[in-house]
Amino acid sequence: MDLVRSERRGAVALLTLNRPDALNALDRATLVALGGRIEEIRGDASVHAVVVTGEGRAFAAGADIAEMKGLTPAEAEEFSRLGHETFAALEALAVPAIAAVNGFALGGGCELACACDWIYASEKARFGQPEVNLGILPGFGGTSRLARRVGIAWAKEIVLTGVTLGADEALRIGLANRVFPAGDLVEAALAVGETVAQKGPLAVAQAKRVLQEGQGVDPRVANALEQNAFGLVFSTHDREEGMAAFLDKRDPEFKGR
Repeated sequence: MDLVRSERRGAVALLTLNRPDALNALDRATLVALGGRIEEIRGDASVHAVVVTGEGRAFAAGADIAEMKGLTPAEAEEFSRLGHETFAALEALAVPAIAAVNGFALGGGCELACACDWIYASEKARFGQPEVNLGILPGFGGTSRLARRVGIAWAKEIVLTGVTLGADEALRIGLANRVFPAGDLVEAALAVGETVAQKGPLAVAQAKRVLQEGQGVDPRVANALEQNAFGLVFSTHDREEGMAAFLDKRDPEFKGR
């Protein structure tokens, strides 16, 4: 059984965590499998967007507690490092990654969602960082990515109380971008992925890079990054094609070069 299924919908890759009996809990094997799928996407220029979701009634209910229970401190740090490396690879993809959170996104599941570029949620979605209930803390980036997404005060309340949020509350605080009926969620995420796939891929990649690298730096540095990237895309065929198509009142045919 594939722990992470990979399907294609045109130029959009759909990755599905596939441990439904364990609520898609993230053990070492699943993280490694996810890392492998991310590497496949990184090397495939025909993929222009990624959707990540979960099989069954959970997106991912967290890291696998049964596996974590017997870890030594050194092994726990290594497990955390594996999660960080996997999620950082997802975040670093040149194409946008969209989390389609269909159910529980707790602990490592919430951290996985936050490693995506934005989050679409089912009405049944539940978010949280409940690690303090186990005497531990988030280990896959929850203390950093969550704070950047919702602000430090909300991140502190979520992490330090272990509270669980429904989809509407996640939407209200900016954790989720949109909420959909459960049956419409994945198709909505795929549709926006297809929208992105129609844009200039080099421009999308540069815009994503500048947005990410510009977070948390001096505004003058962020502005310099933008200026440099703006100049770079003017050297591309896609820029010539996009502007010519606009003036000719036709759809552009981007080549990714």
